[in-house]
Amino acid sequence: MSDELDPEIAALLSSATADTSETRYDIKATELKLKAKEDYENRTSAGRSIHEVDLSQTGFAPIEKPFLDTPSTCFNDPQYYKIALSNENQSAQRVHQILSKYLTCKDPKDRTVYRQQIVTSYWELLRGMVGKAGDKDLPMPKKMLIRYAVLLPSLFRPEQKDFFSTFKLTNETNEPVLYVDEWFKEIAAGRMNNSMTDEGKPTHTKNMSAEEASSFEQQRLNQLQSKNSGKLQNAENILNIKENERAMLETELRTRIDNIMDHPTVMGYEPHKQGLSEYQRKQFAEISDYLHRLSKNDKELSKAFAEYQEAKGVFDNVQNKIEAGGPVVVTADTEAVKTEFDTVRQMAKMTIGRQGNQFPVFTREFYHCTEKGTGMRENVIEVLRWIESLDPGAFHRIHKNVPNRIVPYVLLVPTYGDRGFCWEPFDRYNRVTSRGRIVVPMYPRDLQIAVLTAVADLRWQVAKEKASYYWMEEGLTGQYFQHFEQNKLKGDVKEYFIEDYILWMTKESTGVQRLEKDVRGIFWRNMPFPKELKEDLRKRSLVYDELCKKDANREMSDGY
Repeated sequence: MSDELDPEIAALLSSATADTSETRYDIKATELKLKAKEDYENRTSAGRSIHEVDLSQTGFAPIEKPFLDTPSTCFNDPQYYKIALSNENQSAQRVHQILSKYLTCKDPKDRTVYRQQIVTSYWELLRGMVGKAGDKDLPMPKKMLIRYAVLLPSLFRPEQKDFFSTFKLTNETNEPVLYVDEWFKEIAAGRMNNSMTDEGKPTHTKNMSAEEASSFEQQRLNQLQSKNSGKLQNAENILNIKENERAMLETELRTRIDNIMDHPTVMGYEPHKQGLSEYQRKQFAEISDYLHRLSKNDKELSKAFAEYQEAKGVFDNVQNKIEAGGPVVVTADTEAVKTEFDTVRQMAKMTIGRQGNQFPVFTREFYHCTEKGTGMRENVIEVLRWIESLDPGAFHRIHKNVPNRIVPYVLLVPTYGDRGFCWEPFDRYNRVTSRGRIVVPMYPRDLQIAVLTAVADLRWQVAKEKASYYWMEEGLTGQYFQHFEQNKLKGDVKEYFIEDYILWMTKESTGVQRLEKDVRGIFWRNMPFPKELKEDLRKRSLVYDELCKKDANREMSDGY
């Protein structure tokens, strides 16, 4: 046993009054259980791409160093504006002309006209720039323009410039939270599929050339492989769970057998040893129970292994077909980028809304965020970590009764919008383990609310897809819809859900009752707080105490 013991084990040692077999057993059992659990939960994901879903991860790691030690000097470059607009299409000159008029104009009416013209010309400028997002030699001003919408550094206040200069330029978190330039880079390289749209793709090769038909077949195989990858990963996850369960059962069984075989000598009658103690005799029944559970686990593990073998065989078969088609040349997919650009522009509009501020360029005139309220990657991850601490199932997707934690792709768009949203709950070709996509504005009035609206939307869409045709009757969406109908509410049921989810996370989690009784019950059952928080809430109000009692009654009834 190491010098630095786990606190739980140390507590057991300090409370021991004698070296009895019972105490020795408790210490050993606890130590082995904690070690097995720690080994299972601490499986590293080092070297994984952000596109690979690691089902062993249980949460977001805290951001220890959110800023650069040495600030970037990019925004202090006197040539920043010139470099950002150079070597672009004609819209660059148009942006320059309109922006100059806008900044020097005194007439409010003319200023409004120029402001609207900037919106159109700026997006046309971006259309020509995003295809270069993946270029290694892309000048920093162009990258900052795409990423933060910073076109002219003089539009910063001095403290704002200093703040933005400390933003980390690379994704050190390995979380799928991406800026716009990174998003287009991944799309262009083929590491990410285009965001889902309503437009269908051709499904036949009759009128295609041989090269187009070959490319289409490769695309079809890649989509099939994506789907199979999800099935394989889920099968492996279930197999890992069953193997870990077996290891825990065997550890418990071994410690009990060791305990029964421990016979201290009888003082004064050495070398004779004592018989079984009353405590040791009780172990026989427990050993029998663990043998029964081990037998059941073995059957489940065999089934899980067979499913894993089948999924692995299908995956390898498709992989061989893909490899037989020749090496895949990774080049910038300009068509994919063009398609994605129109989608991202629509996403940006949705974060703002019809009545919001559509101005696309960063300026101190409209930027009113605090440092923690700015939608930089590290800040958004911290908000996501806070959400998951209150709603542990926020990113869970159930498959075969096994919850898989799957963090969605998060696109950070540099807009003055106030609401995030879910673009798609999962990839259409892999519903099991693919990442969904949510969008968050970078310069909202309240970053926490902006991220909460996106997660709430994700929650709703995942639950709706799970219930399928019965979404108005079953599960989370069914229960909430019935509440919506019974109270004869008007409007979009999802918007009501999102607003209630915000109250659930910001008010009810602190014991402040703002939801209707029915809604509180629906959320308590379907999106429960952690057990520790529940226990704290029940001490604050009889309302939560009653909900905890109902939980206990449901747990008891599940045994029948």
